[in-house]
Amino acid sequence: MRIIADLHIHSKYSRAVSQDMTLPNIALYAKKKGINVISTGDFTHPAWIKSIKKELIPAEPGLFTLKNPETSSLEEFPSMTVLEKRKPRDFPIQTRFILGTEISSIYKKGDKVRKIHNLIFTPSIESAEKINKELSKIGNLKSDGRPILGLDSKELLKIIMKADKGSILIPAHAWTPWFSIFGAMSGFDSIEECFEEMSGEIFAIETGLSSDPKMNWRLSSLDNISLISNSDAHSLQKIGREANIFDTELSYDGIMNAIKSKDKKKFLSTIEFFPEEGKYHYDGHRNCNVSIDPTLATSNICPACGKEMTIGVLHRINELADRKPNKKPAKAIPYKNTIPLAEIISTIEKVGVKSKKVTDIYKKLIESLGNEFHILLNDPAKEIERVGGREIATAIDKVRKGKVKIEPGYDGEFGKISIS
Repeated sequence: MRIIADLHIHSKYSRAVSQDMTLPNIALYAKKKGINVISTGDFTHPAWIKSIKKELIPAEPGLFTLKNPETSSLEEFPSMTVLEKRKPRDFPIQTRFILGTEISSIYKKGDKVRKIHNLIFTPSIESAEKINKELSKIGNLKSDGRPILGLDSKELLKIIMKADKGSILIPAHAWTPWFSIFGAMSGFDSIEECFEEMSGEIFAIETGLSSDPKMNWRLSSLDNISLISNSDAHSLQKIGREANIFDTELSYDGIMNAIKSKDKKKFLSTIEFFPEEGKYHYDGHRNCNVSIDPTLATSNICPACGKEMTIGVLHRINELADRKPNKKPAKAIPYKNTIPLAEIISTIEKVGVKSKKVTDIYKKLIESLGNEFHILLNDPAKEIERVGGREIATAIDKVRKGKVKIEPGYDGEFGKISIS
């Protein structure tokens, strides 16, 4: 079965996350985006795991679905029942959830403070509760949907595997400067340095918004590591800004085995931001509006104020790379760069992405043509033009061909897009 999965989001119980991020609303937006399987996010939070147990029921092995599908509080679109009847091939199943969460580990190792974010997946409510019980002995799980624990990443991996052998750990947004396994400010130079004797259990990393697979291919040490991409959504609109496409059994094991195998017949591709759009692509200092291409940088000192700049993802990859650009490993999984539909509409209409005009055009396209990924990746330009007009159809065609210009993001600022 063809599956599009977004395996990293957050609930309303995480800091700086929209209160609209409830399970029914997440399920609704996942379907509109074209996502079959989405992470619950935040299963370590006591109130969220309570919601998971109350609102979800088991579906296929290791996956869950809403007990009451038509319970979203949103009225922005016709109900999914209407859309499913109108475009059944684009809305084939009720959204499936996979139990996932993100842990922020801050600890000292090798005379350096490490700040690593890791994704955790587990196949059952019972194993999630076992993990929660052990982690609650280490830190306060109530404080945040993404709890901060003084726990070595290696020890976290041991805890989740003891709870259930099927539990998986994947380093999150692996290149983000401040909180990641390869981050310039507090990370490691290799998976082995971080996880030591447990390194063999790490078979994937999340590339994050500021890098794409081609950038990661420059490290031969990642040739046998799968590269997954997810949204890290803090709001409903951000769901699916990155995702993964599989052709495998609809189950927890089916998805995890597809990732682990790097079998191109099972793990078809990832859907990616253009990495320049990510907010840590270039070096820079936001307070001084200074952005610097790392290939041109002579130091990490801000030329405006003399303070240290934030070292970006491209700089860090250049630092660790042992290959020149454009070398593709034999087992590399393909990928597709795209820009979220609302951002394309916003760029063409020259109004804010949350404006009524953008919302109305987005709604019209989804209602007439199907889910967002179908429109962005597959729908003929003539069909898009019929509903959304020539400019939007032309813009989507240019995005598919990579004909975009992006002023790269830096130090927490997203890149600025123009479609040439």
